[in-house]
Amino acid sequence: MGQIHLGYQEDGKPKRLYLYGRTRKEVAEKVISVLAELTKGTYIPPHPLTVVDWAEKWLKLKEPELRPKTLQLYRQELGLAIPELRGEGPGLGSMRLQEVKPLHIQGTLHTLAQEGYVERTLRKVFILLKALFEEAVRLELLARNPLASLRPPRVSSKEEAPRKAGRTLEPSEVRALLEAAQGHPLELFFRLLLSTGLRKGEALGLKWKDVDFERGEIHVSRAWVKLGAGGLLSSPKTPRSRRAVPIPLDLLHSLRAHYEARVLAVGEEAAREEWVFPGEDGEDPVHPDYPNHALRRLCEKAGIPPVRVHDLRHTYGSLLLARGVPLEVVSERLGHASYEITLRVYRHVLEEERRGHVLTLAEMIGEEPSRPQA
Repeated sequence: MGQIHLGYQEDGKPKRLYLYGRTRKEVAEKVISVLAELTKGTYIPPHPLTVVDWAEKWLKLKEPELRPKTLQLYRQELGLAIPELRGEGPGLGSMRLQEVKPLHIQGTLHTLAQEGYVERTLRKVFILLKALFEEAVRLELLARNPLASLRPPRVSSKEEAPRKAGRTLEPSEVRALLEAAQGHPLELFFRLLLSTGLRKGEALGLKWKDVDFERGEIHVSRAWVKLGAGGLLSSPKTPRSRRAVPIPLDLLHSLRAHYEARVLAVGEEAAREEWVFPGEDGEDPVHPDYPNHALRRLCEKAGIPPVRVHDLRHTYGSLLLARGVPLEVVSERLGHASYEITLRVYRHVLEEERRGHVLTLAEMIGEEPSRPQA
């Protein structure tokens, strides 16, 4: 046993730190190490806080600054490295926070790689773990971040699966889908996505008061997203997602007809506070999963390959770009965080447009192209 004098408590009693080891040499090394940390001002007294306990506290601290869906993703991704967050284990979460070394983190990430997780997922886990431990250092629960000396993981033994690109419906498929949707409870919903490019959650989160019939605009200010087995109202995905989207004339007529029917039923003041796409009880919007199931059945009815609800938004963006609408306008309509995102997502469409705009000199200066000589 080793003993270090740390001063005196408020009642005048001496404050001592006791260190234990199997041998005299082991205890001496611990004493020297603690004395060095005390000299540098980096010593942190031992405490029993475990990794999973700290992870729960950290997620709680992040609640005010994160959207509920993002917070749920953080928990899921951290849960890959800390199985105790999923109610499983024992694993990294059972260790005391101060016991975790770089070797433990490296071993955890290696295990995930062996289980088949791709590099993109491993990097997300790495980034979250680094932030988790960095906050502990900032709050003086730790002297050093065990991930500080580690590099983001790379998976060289297998190729990472490419991101699944969105599918754009052909005009004939759009017509077939809309024909199949006639009379369906979500017919207007699918028309809305194809005509405005709203995200599914943005469309489900609309109230009639968000529709400006005079200006012909929809004001996006909230989203109805899936959380657990139900839904939850959330703020838009990015600051640029909070936007006004122009409504095409044919869609405006359809929206007005539905709204006027609600005004006749409940009065204008009550109708303005109603959801555009209400659920069965009317208290909440349609369940976030319902459009997915409905669209799958409508695709079967229309005789077209299945598409995701998000592909309707992707179709809108692709069709606009294919008709020469400027990139910055499309990016604004879709509520992308930056033009670079629009460029990356729709690069294939823009490449086709680039190839199509190869003009002869005569065409550029307004002359009739000369006929090739025989």
